[in-house]
Amino acid sequence: MMHSTVGWHVELEFREDDQHTRAVAMVRLPDGTEVRAHGHASRHRTDVNQPRVGEEIAGARALNELAMQLLTKAHEEIDQASGRVSHPIHV
Repeated sequence: MMHSTVGWHVELEFREDDQHTRAVAMVRLPDGTEVRAHGHASRHRTDVNQPRVGEEIAGARALNELAMQLLTKAHEEIDQASGRVSHPIHV
């Protein structure tokens, strides 16, 4: 039996100011498809400015959205290949 190795590289980019952090996550699949998702975090005015924490929250939210988009994409491909409606994929 032959096994193949496939790798995905996920890119995360951040834009920040004193109160907000925005993240964009992108993965390019082996077929060339790109899937992008966004996340954000807001710092409460009384919180200490910790840019790394904002990045972690915004990044996690973007990755969570990316995961949901990939699950939806896979679900649609299963339905298309089988010609029927399959059960939803849950995390």
